[in-house]
Amino acid sequence: MARPRIALLNAAHEPGPTRRNFRREVDADLVEYHLPGGDRPETFDVDAAIVTGSRASVYWDEPWIDEAAAWTREAVDRGMPFLGICFGHQFLADVLGGTVEAMGEYEIGYREVEQTADTPLFEGLDERFTVFTTHSDRVVDLPPGADRLAENDYGIHGFRTGSVFGVQAHPEYDMASAERVTLAKDDQLDPATIDAVLDGIDEANYAAACEAKRIFENFLGVVRSSEVEAGGSVAADD
Repeated sequence: MARPRIALLNAAHEPGPTRRNFRREVDADLVEYHLPGGDRPETFDVDAAIVTGSRASVYWDEPWIDEAAAWTREAVDRGMPFLGICFGHQFLADVLGGTVEAMGEYEIGYREVEQTADTPLFEGLDERFTVFTTHSDRVVDLPPGADRLAENDYGIHGFRTGSVFGVQAHPEYDMASAERVTLAKDDQLDPATIDAVLDGIDEANYAAACEAKRIFENFLGVVRSSEVEAGGSVAADD
């Protein structure tokens, strides 16, 4: 099949690092929309969409969140596959009827999560696998009919409903990204916590977390399967 064409819904307020990470890790033609900057798709002429992380919370009263949600609902109704990462995971859960709440704390650093259901998204990953996490919101109630795919002691780390997938962690991060976002939390976390997280950003932990990069390849496999089943583009414009 042709190289997949993916809408990258970049929800980061500073889009550059996020853009670089996803362009490095996702082997597809990415059409980027910087959501906080006012960009959003006007049509549905892509094969799938990825929603990135953000410092925003899905429950903020922000026009760009509402506008992105409206487009996403219609795209999902049309059968478009979606992958949400961190904020994107929470965003998709919220759009589809789940509940997202503040945690009152941060989960940050390299941590293990455990698979709780079979899914093509995690094909090739161990039952317990390492990821880099940084979030202070979480999905507390899944959308109706959704399956929980992964969890740890902080809560839900993955879900699926149809061809929509959410992943709480950041499989796209390299070590520089992990260090950058940790240092940026200096107004939210105490110095000892930041130092402990930075100490854990090493070659061994990064190598372990690289296993989770398979998530992107696996998602593209879902996209290709959806296109074959649809007999062409999965979300062609009217």
